Amino acid sequence: MTTGTDDGGESVVVDRGTVDDVDATADLWVELARGQRAHGTHLLAAPNRDSAADAVAHAVVSGGLLVARDEVADGQVIGFVTFGRESGRYRQDVERGTIYNLYVRDPYRDAGVGARLLTAAEAALANEGADIVSLEAMAANDDARRFYERHGYTEHRVELEKPLDGAESDSD
Repeated sequence: MTTGTDDGGESVVVDRGTVDDVDATADLWVELARGQRAHGTHLLAAPNRDSAADAVAHAVVSGGLLVARDEVADGQVIGFVTFGRESGRYRQDVERGTIYNLYVRDPYRDAGVGARLLTAAEAALANEGADIVSLEAMAANDDARRFYERHGYTEHRVELEKPLDGAESDSD
């Protein structure tokens, strides 16, 4: 789909994910969820790997998985984005696409890989008729919020939560 070169000169290719990418992408999803614990997510990383693998497999079938491969490292999957068209019961005045997850391994960050994944997912959603794209980022994840803001995303909704009856967050 797209080819680029990161700051270290390694060739990275972004293309459609396949069934062969499900396990590697599910492993990256676990890394993503583990990292989000520092930002207050309630998702458990490893215990959700099977569910993540199922979601990735569904994304492959629906065409909603793009992966970034390091061609120098034998095509190893080093990042991914999952996305799809929003389908709800309520009619809206726009066709909305949604980015569900976007993740790039640490050594490949700040090299344009995430931007290429995001741009490719946006293009795929536009081709499917989406007028606008939505996504979520953890409120405390300043790096992710800055990344999305640099790519034109602005706040649309704000999710609020509070513990009940003295319940503590499980993100410690």
